Amino acid sequence: MSDLAHTPDRAEEDKLLPIVVYALYLLGFTNGLTFLAGLIVAYVNRSEAGPVNASHYTFAIRTFWMSIGWFLAALALFLVGLALSVVLIGIPLIVLACAIFGAIGLWFAVRTILGLVHLLRGEPYPRPQSWLI
Repeated sequence: MSDLAHTPDRAEEDKLLPIVVYALYLLGFTNGLTFLAGLIVAYVNRSEAGPVNASHYTFAIRTFWMSIGWFLAALALFLVGLALSVVLIGIPLIVLACAIFGAIGLWFAVRTILGLVHLLRGEPYPRPQSWLI
């Protein structure tokens, strides 16, 4: 059997670009800009990826957009709390919004690390469409 006829199985898929996506996501905690670079890499490569990598790209894309949605909700809560803090009733809203911001960061980091662990094992992400973990 020739090497040209050999098709790679899931253990042989190139893991480099999904690793780059996860690394860019983790690096985004220091500069904020590489989140977008990771998202672009995931979108560009998802259509041509094998089943393992495609699950990781889908997982990374959903992680980004869900975190943006929760971030915008927390930002709205923060701004309402800021406006209401003039009469002191907005302070609990500001505290709650800050707690949500922290939870979003933790959730994003945990999802990214779990995705990286599954990728390094050569496994597809088990539930790339899930919102929790």
